[in-house]
Amino acid sequence: MPELAAEVTIEVPFHDIDLMDVAWHGHYVKYFELARCALLRTIDYDYPQMRDSGYAWPVVECYLKYVRPARYNQRLSIRAILREYENRLRFDYEIRDAASGERLTRGHTVQVAVDINNGELQFVSPDCLIARVEKTTCAAR
Repeated sequence: MPELAAEVTIEVPFHDIDLMDVAWHGHYVKYFELARCALLRTIDYDYPQMRDSGYAWPVVECYLKYVRPARYNQRLSIRAILREYENRLRFDYEIRDAASGERLTRGHTVQVAVDINNGELQFVSPDCLIARVEKTTCAAR
């Protein structure tokens, strides 16, 4: 499968820093989300399309490894890569300094499909997701 990835660039805003003048650790999850949404848009399955297809995709696992702090006004490059999609969604992330390329943070999230109507966990990803991923990866070949 060709790699499905997306990258966004942000500037750390003042309201994201803490008393130590670094981005508060909880904001890194928000930065992951920005890149994940950009990737989901490439397969036309962002959150509105998820809802419209009848599935919610809650995050059930989140891992972060902080390497270096991000600071106010620093430009960050956040990359999301889709690693699994057949039974769950697993995204790997890297946050790098946009100027130097130095890695600041890495991590991953796992999401599972839940039927919106009855709340049942789906042990296999819905066909609507699989079709979108395969259509995008076939086009990329």
